Amino acid sequence: MSVSSAVSASLRDALTFWLPVACAGCGVVDADLCSGCRDALAAHPVRRPIGPGLTVTSALAFEGVAARVVRALKEEGRTSLARDLAPALGEVLRLASPAGALVTTVPSTGAAFRRRGFRPLDVLMRRAGWRHVRLLRLARATDDQRGLGRHARRENVGGAFVSRPLPGGVVVVVDDVVTTGATLAEAARALRAAGADEVVAVALAHTPKRGDLGGESRVIET
Repeated sequence: MSVSSAVSASLRDALTFWLPVACAGCGVVDADLCSGCRDALAAHPVRRPIGPGLTVTSALAFEGVAARVVRALKEEGRTSLARDLAPALGEVLRLASPAGALVTTVPSTGAAFRRRGFRPLDVLMRRAGWRHVRLLRLARATDDQRGLGRHARRENVGGAFVSRPLPGGVVVVVDDVVTTGATLAEAARALRAAGADEVVAVALAHTPKRGDLGGESRVIET
């Protein structure tokens, strides 16, 4: 753990000691996550196309309780919430990952890591019990994707990733929240350029109300 990460963790622990804990999903006091909100994080897998030859399987709709809990993890540093989100991520990973596939994640920007002191996807993957390898890195700086439309998002991340060389095979690439699919599509392009025969995309959550994901969604029976 870096010095900045250790300081951030210490500050979070101090605040937890002096301030009452509130449920990340509904705000009820004295519960990190209440039982009702925990139940709301049960996976409801959905598969959607996000580009030529690429679909994404996601576990949760990014709204209501799920959106608030994900934001609390990522922006408030409440990493303990990963244990409650991990089962949903683990379920879609099991559904979507072919046997023998390499699993990797979309990389965080340096600015995001410095601000948070941790990588949310690393925490989620560990809690879900899935090992992954870091294949992708940022080749250039990108702007914050929030607030950008479909075309602007694709332009923003176009050519942003490069991958370590791959000997072929299938790679599963994981993101936390998918909106238009631009980031995952760019990650898939970089992985194929590095030698992957096939890329499978997985996300913890998708944004259902924006209507930005192309194509028809399909609920997956589990």
